Amino acid sequence: MPRIYFTKPDGETVEIEAKEGQTVMEVGRDGMVGIEGTCGGCISCATCHVVVDPEWYEKVGEPDEDEEDMLDLAVGREERSRLGCQIVMSDDLDGLSVTVPEEF
Repeated sequence: MPRIYFTKPDGETVEIEAKEGQTVMEVGRDGMVGIEGTCGGCISCATCHVVVDPEWYEKVGEPDEDEEDMLDLAVGREERSRLGCQIVMSDDLDGLSVTVPEEF
């Protein structure tokens, strides 16, 4: 099972095992790390916004145009911001590390 390391807004890092095919949003929401996922993964909100650690960003890839548009609404957007609902876990992403930004 692939693992994700979530750094919460308070700085605590939590390791959670994901099932292959789950999204970062689903894992983070169910793991209570501060990800809401209001739209359920339909790219119509930005409540699953995460910042991918530099060593993982290339492997995760760039957001597509629809995701970019929604990220424009994300609080605390950074260069490596992604919507967690658009990152699907696989064994290739075992050890993925993301930060859940603080909401202002």
